[in-house]
Amino acid sequence: MTDPVCPVALTADLIRCPSITPQEAGALVLLEALLSDAGFDCTRVDRNGTPNLFARWGRKGHERSFGFNGHTDVVPLGNPDDWTRAPFGAEVSDGRIFGRGACDMKSGVAAFAAAAVDFVRDTPPDGAVILTITGDEEGPGGDGTIAILDWMASQNEAMSACIVGEPTCPEQMGEMIKIGRRGSMTAYVTARGKQGHAAYPHKARNPLPLLVAYLDGLARHELDQGTEHFDPSTLALTTIDVGNPASNVIPATARATLNIRFNDLHSGASLTEWLQHESKKTFKDSGVALDLEVHISGESFLTPPGTLSDLVARAVAAECGITPVLSTSGGTSDARFVKNHCPVVEFGLVGTSMHQVDEFAEVAQIHQLKSVYSRILRDYFA
Repeated sequence: MTDPVCPVALTADLIRCPSITPQEAGALVLLEALLSDAGFDCTRVDRNGTPNLFARWGRKGHERSFGFNGHTDVVPLGNPDDWTRAPFGAEVSDGRIFGRGACDMKSGVAAFAAAAVDFVRDTPPDGAVILTITGDEEGPGGDGTIAILDWMASQNEAMSACIVGEPTCPEQMGEMIKIGRRGSMTAYVTARGKQGHAAYPHKARNPLPLLVAYLDGLARHELDQGTEHFDPSTLALTTIDVGNPASNVIPATARATLNIRFNDLHSGASLTEWLQHESKKTFKDSGVALDLEVHISGESFLTPPGTLSDLVARAVAAECGITPVLSTSGGTSDARFVKNHCPVVEFGLVGTSMHQVDEFAEVAQIHQLKSVYSRILRDYFA
């Protein structure tokens, strides 16, 4: 029997690849070699310079095809001088492994790759195991998991169910499974009036009072009170910019940015329509024009509690000794793309250190995570 794949050693190897978005830095090359050696059919699905990897063990098109999704790209370091450990050194100390991506999410990728390799070697299933790994989750995302799913559709490749290995646990290993995510959108607002002298405001068209009134109305509005599986939607003003250095000049232009995290009572389109409606109420016949540019990062989605979440919850309870809660909290992830392909949930490590200086993962938790994924595979194909 082949020795089991150590998920901590694999995490360390991946951390040593300085794969800051959009650099691949050898991370996918390393994984492709490991998976190919275990009998996976591997295909690089790079698009527009974005590195992606698809790997399948088993027959193409099998009706039982369990998938994992994750990413090997990481966010920038910030100020390197603030790190007390080598950012790509993968140092292990006091039960932790340190380095950029240790938590988010090279440990998750290592855990599901190790689990998948051991599983197909030891107990070859009647079905397929699929891994989809992108190098563009922390970046724009348009040519990452989306590109893999587009390629899968063109090749008649399919997953029956999928786990995204992002960190999901707030404080304790095993405490939370994500069964959905809120939608996210950003609106860029520009109010254009007419510049003038502050002593003669009647000769200018000041965009600021109207812009402030518009933003205040949006911020005060209660979008909803939440739903069965989602918290209330939120709107946050993130910046208001005028760039006017002169106190005696009324500016011609003022800009603002806001972000909305929304539940399943809304869509990006419905909220865009609301923003436009409110702008017309505020700016109509004012002589000040309002331009609204909206970027929708992802729609809200929910995988209803059932077969997949039960499968994962049982494995988590068995391996972590805790019954996980089902949650839709947090930001966005690539699950928002996978949900268009098949049922998807997220489960991974405690995420307290992700994107921070001296990012780390608990060594014991990485081993636990592999055990959870291994049990899920065994139970799914049993």
